[in-house]
Amino acid sequence: MLAVLGIVVISIVLLNLLGRVWWCQAGDYAPWSWDIWTSHNSQHILDPYTFTHVLHGILEFWLIGLIFWKVPMAWRFVLAILIESTWEVAENTSYIINRYREETVSLDYFGDSIINSLADIAACAFGFLIAYRIRFWRSLALFLVTELVLLLTIRDSLIVNIIMLIYPIDAIKMWQVGK
Repeated sequence: MLAVLGIVVISIVLLNLLGRVWWCQAGDYAPWSWDIWTSHNSQHILDPYTFTHVLHGILEFWLIGLIFWKVPMAWRFVLAILIESTWEVAENTSYIINRYREETVSLDYFGDSIINSLADIAACAFGFLIAYRIRFWRSLALFLVTELVLLLTIRDSLIVNIIMLIYPIDAIKMWQVGK
């Protein structure tokens, strides 16, 4: 779809203008990094937070469907990509980067690489398509299981991330760092 391609190209240009590196600032070109406590986090194609972007897609499928239920599915998909791409650009502004560093467990976060942002947009698209395919109850189950697995493995998740960005809670942050 041409609209999706245009949105993604604009995102790449904006991320480049924000000074984002193409791939891992530390120079490691492995396709993934599973350790959220290193400078490699958000620098590779895949990382544990990729799963939160799949959840973005599921949430966007539900919310866009509620609000724009008469809009054809293809245009809802375009809207989901626009929302996710906008978030990827906003997430890489100095304001959000500093917010992550100050209020969340992401103490060494210095922004996403462009390849990571593109993978996050693709993960969101994948989540949207999953939710479309398996519908509400199964996608809700997938959402909850993914949140639980992330909480158990990295002590972070989409819901925790949202809470910590909007209204940070010291007890959550202490639990995340293992204190």
